[in-house]
Amino acid sequence: MSITKSTPRHVAIIMDGNGRWAKQKSLPRLAGHNAGAKAVERVINAAQKYGVDVLSFYAFSTENWSRPQEEIDGLMRLLEQTLDKYAQTAQKNNLRLLVSGRKEPLSPAIQEKIARVTQATAQKTGLTVNLALNYGSRAELLDAFAQLASQGITKPTEQDLQRCLYQPALPDPDLLIRTSGEKRLSNFLLWQCAYTEFYFTDTLWPDFSEQDFKNALDEYARRTRRFGGI
Repeated sequence: MSITKSTPRHVAIIMDGNGRWAKQKSLPRLAGHNAGAKAVERVINAAQKYGVDVLSFYAFSTENWSRPQEEIDGLMRLLEQTLDKYAQTAQKNNLRLLVSGRKEPLSPAIQEKIARVTQATAQKTGLTVNLALNYGSRAELLDAFAQLASQGITKPTEQDLQRCLYQPALPDPDLLIRTSGEKRLSNFLLWQCAYTEFYFTDTLWPDFSEQDFKNALDEYARRTRRFGGI
């Protein structure tokens, strides 16, 4: 069965190119991450404008711990600032924040902020922002299988596995956007992206604009999704 829908319900984004953006401008890498945080705000506003229900951002992977400690520390400070901002503006922006990934080895302070902001926004009815933090899809699947094993389920169905994922209630992404010209999933939502439409752009993430987001939505609208059918 062919399905055509003009607006994707769930858009997942691999935000790539912060470091290259900073290098091009002879700036420290953290300047690129700060500029990338502003791009997140632009895309959130655009998603609300164009009627997207869910945005999933790949913010920090399980593999990113191998980066220089100075960069990691800067990213964690930026994360804390972002979480504080969401907590303060939850009532105004009507956003619901979810965080996907393993809580350890995140600091107790960040874990506390995650718990506070997700609880504060849990009843919001607007755009859902799913922040993939210390996330890896292989880790998610391993955690799901461990949960199934603890329940004594040795022959799980797809539905069994789905309910053990980090965010089982979210729909699978309809569209995945990756910036900076790279064309791979990098261990992001491997299970959920089985039938996702991919959109790759050479634009570096800090330069990603509302128009870039609309271009991706327009490309999605031109595609026909068959889900294995004809």
